[in-house]
Amino acid sequence: MPLNIVVVILIIAFDQIIKWWATYSLKFKGTVPVIENAIQFTYAENKGAAFSSFTAHTDLLIVISIMFVIVALILLVKYYKTSNLLRWSLVFIIGGALGNLIDRVRLSYVVDMIDFKIINFPIFNVADSFISIGAVLLVLYALRDLTKAGRKKRETS
Repeated sequence: MPLNIVVVILIIAFDQIIKWWATYSLKFKGTVPVIENAIQFTYAENKGAAFSSFTAHTDLLIVISIMFVIVALILLVKYYKTSNLLRWSLVFIIGGALGNLIDRVRLSYVVDMIDFKIINFPIFNVADSFISIGAVLLVLYALRDLTKAGRKKRETS
């Protein structure tokens, strides 16, 4: 468990450092290309949730984020020894959610900066990336678990 706590702290620190850099380097410069016409850094303030939804409900988003982190922490503690895949998915989700929660509480918005122009995707941040990776790992865990349960059921039939 101590390694997982360290990873959550590192995710939060990395996210906040990149957001600090974006605020002080990009806010007044505009866009900085990384790969021409594909990836760029663009400062954005997201007052909502994913894809800027619920923009007028910062307090609700804070409460939902706190509840989400609490549930993920409970699952992490309860199923800590069950699966590395489950554990790391929850660690990534918790770290990302806390990174964005810090912004919401401190600023009333989330700082975004990663801008994929090649697919015209909404601007996002490091915390969002960890939440997404954690969600993909969680889906993989669930699919693997369902596959195991299906095999076990066929074997006992």
